[in-house]
Amino acid sequence: MTYMPPYTITTEILSYVASIQRFLGRLSGSKGDMPPLYLRKENSIKTIQSSLAIEGNTLTYDQIQTLLEGKLVIAPQKDIQEVTNALYVYRQLNAFNPLKIKDFLQVHHLLMKDLVGSPGQWRQGGVGIFKGKALTHLPPPASRVPILMADLFTYLKKDHQIPWLIKACIFHYELEFIHPFEDGNGRMGRLWQQLLLMKEHPLFAYISVEEMIRQYQQQYYETLSLCDKRRDSTLFIAFSLKQILEALKVYESRCVFTVNTSEARLTYAKNHFQERSFLRKDYLKLHSQISTATASRDLLKGVVHKILIKTGEDNQTQYQFYR
Repeated sequence: MTYMPPYTITTEILSYVASIQRFLGRLSGSKGDMPPLYLRKENSIKTIQSSLAIEGNTLTYDQIQTLLEGKLVIAPQKDIQEVTNALYVYRQLNAFNPLKIKDFLQVHHLLMKDLVGSPGQWRQGGVGIFKGKALTHLPPPASRVPILMADLFTYLKKDHQIPWLIKACIFHYELEFIHPFEDGNGRMGRLWQQLLLMKEHPLFAYISVEEMIRQYQQQYYETLSLCDKRRDSTLFIAFSLKQILEALKVYESRCVFTVNTSEARLTYAKNHFQERSFLRKDYLKLHSQISTATASRDLLKGVVHKILIKTGEDNQTQYQFYR
């Protein structure tokens, strides 16, 4: 019987999933091809800087950029080593299979090389998570770690009813709960969440959810702690989905998209307007880089190919996409 992590799919979670999927539809096959590679590079730097800053790393975006260019940075050696390791991993994200424990352990080894005594190996002793002097979480004993992690990866592979959006959040929480490594659990949880989100959509290679988590770092830890007490990841799933949605909004605001075909513009408009009716001026507002004549040709093509329903005449002509 497949292990099932404890959680509940609430209306709030379903609402976030629907909003994220609409956003992805609007961003993907709509305004052109996949983003240029320089955006992947920028995202990697933002992701690394944000994720490591949560763990206390002091390097700035510019310093990480300098390291990436192979230049000297004056900073604590531990911080430089953390960034150097992370840059190496994020350059080859697509090489790792997020459903394989072997890859999971390999990535931990690469991330924590020269930082801990046994990188890429499960912890051998008990650990406790403290806030000040107060124990906030007591992870399972070390003897249970290999079994629990095997169950978690089996769940990822076997439960086909749950979207990757939700699975990514569940995995992130369960990893922090199990705390399988001596150190590096937080950065592994955030990185593996990104890899699982990339199974939902490749656009997540260009989106830094870590940047949002860092902004809400206190709430991030509070939500983890509350879920530990409830022994249920529901609240963390909702929290994570909210940060994913916000990260998508930030990505959209930073990007300048280009559309070169009527098909791409109509696809984008369909994801934007959905079942709402709209006027030509609304279409022009959505695609401000095209002329009125081009907009008219796009809409006519949509009507001829039975993509759009047309009602009314002249400037009051309304359009609506077929369901």
